[in-house]
Amino acid sequence: MNTATAEPDSSIELRAYTTRALSKIYGVDERTFKKWLQPFTREIGEKRGYYFTIAQVQIILDKIGLP
Repeated sequence: MNTATAEPDSSIELRAYTTRALSKIYGVDERTFKKWLQPFTREIGEKRGYYFTIAQVQIILDKIGLP
């Protein structure tokens, strides 16, 4: 008997992500995702290398919502 319940995953793991990875999670092209982030660039800040930090990912989720 399987006691596990199948719940839709409405949240993403908080970790460092690239722009490409986040755009895939949201199901849009990278260019579209970057345009979504443009109004919040000051609040998000610059990426650390290729990755958004965990704090930046949290801000992105707060600003544009869950995928």
